[in-house]
Amino acid sequence: MKSAENSSGTLWRWVSVGASLVGILAFSWPLWVSLVPWPQAVLGPAAVIITPVVVVVVLLSSEPQLRNPRVLAMVGVLAALAAAARLLSAGMGGIEFVFVMVILAGRVLGARLGFVVGALALAVSSLMWGGFGPWSAFQMLAVGFVGAVAGLLPRWTGRPRVELGMLMVYGAVASYVFGLLMNLWFWPVVLGSGTTLSLVEGAGFGENAASFFLYSLATSTLTWDTVRAITTVVTLGVIGIPALTALRRVIARPALHREVFGLGVMENERIR
Repeated sequence: MKSAENSSGTLWRWVSVGASLVGILAFSWPLWVSLVPWPQAVLGPAAVIITPVVVVVVLLSSEPQLRNPRVLAMVGVLAALAAAARLLSAGMGGIEFVFVMVILAGRVLGARLGFVVGALALAVSSLMWGGFGPWSAFQMLAVGFVGAVAGLLPRWTGRPRVELGMLMVYGAVASYVFGLLMNLWFWPVVLGSGTTLSLVEGAGFGENAASFFLYSLATSTLTWDTVRAITTVVTLGVIGIPALTALRRVIARPALHREVFGLGVMENERIR
């Protein structure tokens, strides 16, 4: 029985890894459109169709962990708090607190559940805000990745300041990477064709990558993404250690299994 459960868990982990890689390809199709025989008119709609499927598959891969009622309750609470944080900071010019909750969730609950918290937070807040559209699945996937990677970062047990410093650096990097990923989605849609920074189907990777980089700098990297990075770093610096301590105490008795996203690493942890 236990062998069958382990085999099922391993299968789901590899499924989630494969689906995540497909999601990255769906995000980055504008950069490799010149390397395949399919036109932009096919790849763009295909990415819009594939990305929601990827999100659902990765969410389903966490179903075995969510059978634990304590874990399910924690995921629900953190997703609700992250959604509320996003709603409260909506329209504030890049000042966003959702990454803080998602990073803390991924750090405490593990990578796959961190993905769940991030994806659900974006879905709930988008539905409540009325901002649900073709871009929403890409946002869910990107913020889910933010939580997942937080759960994969090295662990420094007993060194809270070192851990906090790492999370602050990661929060800044994740803020910029999120902006780049979302710009990959908006770039072909917003600019269309005919501008100096537009995606050119017949151009090489280098030319399109340079155009995208300049587009991203001009639209969000130097503004929205920088404000998001500062907000995330400062907020983590203020509440990071007490928040991590409180969250870990909630799940520490009894000790819960922590499965690291896609790599099958499991550990028992009891916080006293």
